[in-house]
Amino acid sequence: MSKKLKWGILGAARVNERLLPAIIEASNSQLVAIASRRAGAASATLEKYASNYEGNVACYDDMDALINDKNIEAVYCPMANEEHTQWAIKAINAGKHVLIEKPMATTLQDIDAIEAAAKAHNLKVMEGFMYRFHPQHKRVQEIVESGLIGDVLSARASFSFLMKQARMYRINRSMALGGGALWDIGPYAIHTLRWGMGLNNHAGMMPYDVPLTCLATAKLNEHGADIVTSGVFDFGQDAKGRARFGHFDISFERSRKSEYELIGDKGWIKCHTVWAFDQDIPIISWGNDAGEGGEEKLAPANHFTLEIEHFSDCILNNKMPLLSFADAKANCKALEAVLQSVNTGAKVNVVRSN
Repeated sequence: MSKKLKWGILGAARVNERLLPAIIEASNSQLVAIASRRAGAASATLEKYASNYEGNVACYDDMDALINDKNIEAVYCPMANEEHTQWAIKAINAGKHVLIEKPMATTLQDIDAIEAAAKAHNLKVMEGFMYRFHPQHKRVQEIVESGLIGDVLSARASFSFLMKQARMYRINRSMALGGGALWDIGPYAIHTLRWGMGLNNHAGMMPYDVPLTCLATAKLNEHGADIVTSGVFDFGQDAKGRARFGHFDISFERSRKSEYELIGDKGWIKCHTVWAFDQDIPIISWGNDAGEGGEEKLAPANHFTLEIEHFSDCILNNKMPLLSFADAKANCKALEAVLQSVNTGAKVNVVRSN
């Protein structure tokens, strides 16, 4: 029997509805522990999302007890955004590999600290962008690389859901402290823009492009958390002198939406549902100026399970994770630029150097 990576989960966050079953279902993974600071929350989470699981899972009411559990090889960290650095470094120092729910951290300095700890202990760390593991995005990439829409010159990303009372904890602190839409759904919008703009512009840069400037505006609540944020990134001119812009819109006031569109000099392509559920039929549509076009329906896939299998494989077989520290830093720089632009009302340069 192939070896399975032994996982522990730090926290009883809502994302466990998808991640906890994904660890159990992954072919190369085994859930061995879950912890929460709230008494009884770990066992309640296990019962809620995996009541029929026959494995032996330790349920801790002490986070440090899980970190120090020598039976655990990898830790999933879905804590509050501003807590990721503290708990990730604790886990790394205890000899655990770590998958950190996006965003990896809320400052570039914190990502640097996580990277330094991971290198010092020779451990693998990855930011948890589950969407990147769904096959529909590979299909988007194939269509773009076929030349059907030409060179990608613009991208649009729209992510939203209607905030319910149970989720108000996401907006009970300012953007500067990790609250609001920017640090919750903003990472998806910015990451999809950077990925799409980088599909046919790899000259001298990582596959995920890095913008030059950002101009953004937001609606803030009484805590200083953004409820709605929209903005535009300037990705610079291409080799032919053509402008390249990325537009994003995120909101907690609107219906559920998770889509991106890439527009080239010959046509366009759209991914209709980035936050795909297990049984969803993914839809990709496209068209070009030659009158060609179509809509493709792909097979359902669980991107959470695929993400867990990928990261587990990287650890078990000493491979490099798909999502690097360089990518995490680039996304954080862009997020920090959005925050600064919202605060100042001005266009902000995105720092490119480490």
